[in-house]
Amino acid sequence: MTATADTATGVAALPGQIVAAWARHDAEAFADVFVEDGTMILPGVHVKGRDNIAKFMAGAFATAYQGSQVTGTPFDAREIAPGVVVLYTEGGVIQAGDTEVADNAKVRASWTAVLRDGEWKLAAYQNTPRD
Repeated sequence: MTATADTATGVAALPGQIVAAWARHDAEAFADVFVEDGTMILPGVHVKGRDNIAKFMAGAFATAYQGSQVTGTPFDAREIAPGVVVLYTEGGVIQAGDTEVADNAKVRASWTAVLRDGEWKLAAYQNTPRD
């Protein structure tokens, strides 16, 4: 089932919210994109719960991701049930001093979005190296 135009537009806004929060290195705003019990899986990382995601990102922004930016461009979306959409993006972390994602750092990601109280939120995010 393909997502409707309105649904796809709402879900496609989620990467922009993440990019904006990351640009400010705002761990709370980053985590607020997730539902309360949301899950984030990155290579070597599994974090469950909005509070834990915020704590993880606060630490990451202070260390490995300090001065970095992130990008993610949607390339597909599928409504898999009413109010549940899987969005696929390609992008990655742009390290401090760089202007684009290094080839060896490019990722593809899946975003499981759910409609809660009229707002799209992330239930789960997972990325893997593109190549």
